[in-house]
Amino acid sequence: MTGQDARTDRGTRTDTGENTSKGASKGATLGSRARRLRPLGGLLAAMAVALTGTRVSAVALPWFVLVTTGSATQTGLVAFCEMTPYVVVKALTGPLVDRAGPRVVSWSTDAISAAAATAIPLLHAAGLLTFPVLLALVAVIGAVRGPGDLAKEIMIPEAAERARVPLERATGLSGVTERLASTLGPAAGGFMVALLGPLTGLVLNAVCFALGSLIIAFALPRGMGHPADDAPAAAESGYWRRFGEGFAFLRGEPLLLTIIVMIGITNLLDAAFGTVLLPVWAERSGNGPTAIGLSNSVWGATAVVGSLVAAAVAHRMPRRVVFFAGFLLAGAPRFLVLAADVPMWAVLAVFVVSGAGGGFLNPILGAIAFERVPPGLRGRVNALGDAMAWAGIPLGGLIAGAAVAWSGLVPVLLAAGAAYFLTTNLAALLPQWREMDRLRGRGAQRSPAADPIT
Repeated sequence: MTGQDARTDRGTRTDTGENTSKGASKGATLGSRARRLRPLGGLLAAMAVALTGTRVSAVALPWFVLVTTGSATQTGLVAFCEMTPYVVVKALTGPLVDRAGPRVVSWSTDAISAAAATAIPLLHAAGLLTFPVLLALVAVIGAVRGPGDLAKEIMIPEAAERARVPLERATGLSGVTERLASTLGPAAGGFMVALLGPLTGLVLNAVCFALGSLIIAFALPRGMGHPADDAPAAAESGYWRRFGEGFAFLRGEPLLLTIIVMIGITNLLDAAFGTVLLPVWAERSGNGPTAIGLSNSVWGATAVVGSLVAAAVAHRMPRRVVFFAGFLLAGAPRFLVLAADVPMWAVLAVFVVSGAGGGFLNPILGAIAFERVPPGLRGRVNALGDAMAWAGIPLGGLIAGAAVAWSGLVPVLLAAGAAYFLTTNLAALLPQWREMDRLRGRGAQRSPAADPIT
């Protein structure tokens, strides 16, 4: 009996040890996976809070200006003073991001944005916020947002490699983050402004910038987001020479140049659609402003779904086919359905399909750019590319407004839809598009996988 008890006790101790070993192994595996996903998760979290704050501010700031000044002109001037420095400074700070490293640029610019955003409600409460001071603060926010957004963007490839996920999946998740912020941020901003007033929205914007700065500074692994290996040598060549290297690289990349030109044209058409054509259609059709919000919400929600699907499967699909199919759905149909004078349910059905197609575009575009641009040039090249692609946005509304006044809404919708189709689909016949899949799966030249994950 004693021997049997002893054998039972030894057996029990052995089983317990095996279970403990298995549990420890499982815990270690989960811990390793969490550490591996920390770079991408932290970066996406920082992007999410910063973008959400910006979208809340896009509702709160114009409303604040309207209720305090009563002037639509001054409201438009505030928007101009934010976006113009954003585009210009983003284009010029590419060499700085490459030299200093995207991490320090991201957290420092977010900290400056938080300070400037905090100053607006504080100065207003103290009775010191004049309109020129407001314009100056808004210009500061726009100027530092440009390089801050750029810095987060160019950390995506390194985060993807550290997390060991396909680049399309990482860029897809980045697109999901941006679209969710664009969908939920304005809704939260509108609710907050209606319930608590516009100053509360501006305070939330400052809090989001501060939180994004802290995440980038302290939550990411220590070795992430540093300058590329060739940055010290490049820094000796001087700012303007490094700036010119970005232009020189783009001139030698026909595919990237073609993409930038095409996106520049579609951005202009999208700006015309969102700022003039859709509102004019809503007013003249009798559907009212509710139709604008409903159409944009439907498009944004299905774009989120499309981005999630792209994040899961896009790395297994042929890029060229998916890319142009996505543009075929996302572009011209929106213009044509408004010109067709159909019921509202049909308009929403088209926007559902259009948003789903649009969700596949950014993951592919981001992956192509990151694969083709060396790490040491990403700041310069991405900054120039973004500035060129955004250059037509301020002109979209001006051109559309003049065209509608001259020829009417339906002809402009038909012409814009045709221009979108020709730009995005007939352009596929150009030979450079065959390069879309040639470098697929190529990681950054410096692999951070060998760095310790801390």
